[in-house]
Amino acid sequence: MTMTYDALIAALEEAPQQSDDTQLGSSWLLGFDTETTGVAAGRDAIVSATLVLRDPQRGHEGDAETEWVINPHRRMNPRASAVNGFTDDYLAEHGMEPTDAIDQIARAIAAAQEKNIPLLAYNAPFDVHMLEGDLNRWKLPQVSERTNQAPAASSLLVVDPLVIDRAVSKRHGKRTLTLTTEYYGVVPTGDFHNATADTVAAVDLIKPMSTLYPQVGHLTLGELMDWQRQAHDAWQTSFNQWLESRGRTPLHDQWL
Repeated sequence: MTMTYDALIAALEEAPQQSDDTQLGSSWLLGFDTETTGVAAGRDAIVSATLVLRDPQRGHEGDAETEWVINPHRRMNPRASAVNGFTDDYLAEHGMEPTDAIDQIARAIAAAQEKNIPLLAYNAPFDVHMLEGDLNRWKLPQVSERTNQAPAASSLLVVDPLVIDRAVSKRHGKRTLTLTTEYYGVVPTGDFHNATADTVAAVDLIKPMSTLYPQVGHLTLGELMDWQRQAHDAWQTSFNQWLESRGRTPLHDQWL
């Protein structure tokens, strides 16, 4: 159900406090997705974002959804506009001021982190780094500076279905959100490349992943970050071997 920002904060305040022993398959989740002016964090900016709070007992019917359309005060990259449909004129007319919208998003994520509710995003580093870039641009506190956690982005508790899927599903081919949801039998609630539809679809992945691969559902929140970092490193090692066998440059990034 779409609700106001204040209603989302109220729902987060009513959510239970989770522990490091809470298992992913039974955890509350805060889904997050963005649409942006481009793909370069710090240079490009968020133009649309959605947060979806999921109660595992109620499922989709109990979702608390909040959406933002944001005037980035930057030009849309034409290729990004072709994908997400946002134009400079539309954003200038309908978008919230970024200092207000970005601050609200960060406050809501921080409220979830205080409850030990993970932030879930498909290919999470992209959305997390885009948010960090906008917070820096407008001189707003980072999410981790709004909680009792260590002041580093890596201290956020994050779930990335893409990293998990790469670790447990050995299928070949691309792993876009669209293809991954098809693989797990998730039916989208709207059009992909809409922040709300993408967020709900990404959150919906955890239940079938936990069913097909019980080790995923049994992961505790205390184990989650190290497990995902190790999973990303293992995938990157394998992928780099494939790249090098074709004379291409290997990757050397880290997952959050």
